[in-house]
Amino acid sequence: MMKWLIGAAIVIAAIIALIALIGARLPRSHSATREARFDVPPQAIWDVITSVDAFPSWRADVKKVERLPDINGQVAWVEQGSSGRLTLAVERREPPTLLLLRIADPSLPFGGTWTYELTPSAGGTTLAITENGEVYNPLFRFMARYVFGHEGTINAYMASLKKKVESNRGI
Repeated sequence: MMKWLIGAAIVIAAIIALIALIGARLPRSHSATREARFDVPPQAIWDVITSVDAFPSWRADVKKVERLPDINGQVAWVEQGSSGRLTLAVERREPPTLLLLRIADPSLPFGGTWTYELTPSAGGTTLAITENGEVYNPLFRFMARYVFGHEGTINAYMASLKKKVESNRGI
């Protein structure tokens, strides 16, 4: 029995080492963009994506929002959810066409920005979200690339936003 446990521990350690090696060979930085079209004007989307205190009401991944003092005159907050705490701050805003958010917690094993670009299109809005991220930990880098996908967070956000916007229109 002990030989099986030792053998299993060696196999698990080898798998973790292989994952770390693959992760270490992946680039630290990545960029992912997704677009979606909404049948509402840019201001309607803008109002939803900038109403930080309302995030828990429509984003399944956010359970609670804690507002922080502004950083450089811009809004900052902590999102609490199933993945833990994430501190974000607005870096740039040009209502209702451009919003740039940055992870404002240097202690995390990842960082980066999310750029929201809203463009009027055929009686509605096209929203493009670009994640320019960095994953510092090789194990997390492997997981982000091969398990979750770099687009996973954007896809979930877009799905929640679409549901929220459609419910506001009574669809």
